[in-house]
Amino acid sequence: MAEEMRAVVAYGPKDYRLTAKPVPKPGGGELLLKVKACGICGSDLHAYRGAPYYWGDGKKPGWMRAPVTPGHEFSGVVAEIDGEASRKWGVKKGDPIVVEQLLPCWECEYCKEGDYHLCAVHTMYGFQKGVTEGAWAEYCLINPGSLVHRIPDGLDVAEAATVEPLACAVNAFQTGSVRLGDVVVVAGMGTIGGFIVQLARLANPKLLVVVDIMENRLDLAGKFGADVVVNAAREDAVKKVLDLTGGYGCNVYYEVTGHPNGVIQGLEMIRKKGRFVEFSVFGAPTTTDWSVIGDKKAISILGAHISPHTYPIALNLLRSGKVKTEGLITGKFPLADFDKALEKAADTATSIKVLLMP
Repeated sequence: MAEEMRAVVAYGPKDYRLTAKPVPKPGGGELLLKVKACGICGSDLHAYRGAPYYWGDGKKPGWMRAPVTPGHEFSGVVAEIDGEASRKWGVKKGDPIVVEQLLPCWECEYCKEGDYHLCAVHTMYGFQKGVTEGAWAEYCLINPGSLVHRIPDGLDVAEAATVEPLACAVNAFQTGSVRLGDVVVVAGMGTIGGFIVQLARLANPKLLVVVDIMENRLDLAGKFGADVVVNAAREDAVKKVLDLTGGYGCNVYYEVTGHPNGVIQGLEMIRKKGRFVEFSVFGAPTTTDWSVIGDKKAISILGAHISPHTYPIALNLLRSGKVKTEGLITGKFPLADFDKALEKAADTATSIKVLLMP
């Protein structure tokens, strides 16, 4: 095995460089992953652009610890592993695997209660230097506390890099508790929104509506089984949903736009006692009439965060073909072209999910 590898390193906002780094040496209980594919997430774009959450704002420190290699949506093949790690994770050298994006501490109250996705330490691959270096690289060192899953036979290893957003979508979808007879609205047809649409179709609601402002994404939503698609840039989405439901509104609203308008729109179109599921990272605060939640509609606001216990479900959904990535993966780039990959990922008019292929 080579002594050096290529890796993208984030030094600061818009200061990302392709660099030669030593190939990590796994210690006891660790494994070395040969990366096959790694997705570019919306959070990666926020970090690249310099969002204060990641880099700090002068009042609060940022979550990102640079210089660090980004990348938390990844798949690959076990390159090196010792007996301890092999027994723990049930994988061996040469096995295709995915690794959950979060490295739980396993010591905080949340982890001990089983809510490891809410870990108080909250270390995630691709954001903290030296602890969880990410997978925009040829190799990635997997920490002993990580959650590792073997990719089932018949599932393409590179395609399995989308298991992370699908697992997030499974968590968000289950949070909404969709029932037969429900009117469901999915606002935002990005990767996670596209997966939620497919999951909702499997649940067979009374009516499935998708709202976005990109025609290409709405076309894809129709292929995924949406009954009605609404371009919120061209028509009044709230009026449309109210008209479709006799003025009552939707039972379940999935907010995956990450835009303040998506929140306000949802509160207006949801019916009384409806279920509003929030799964987005916002770039700006949202201001709304809070009395809608309690006094006017008595709705439930349900937050969902990443993917607790849902990776096995996501892997099975992809393997079985019940959920598809066709149309969602809109670009694959070699590591050397990471800058072009970032540009493509940011072009929401033509792109949804972009993969780096080290």
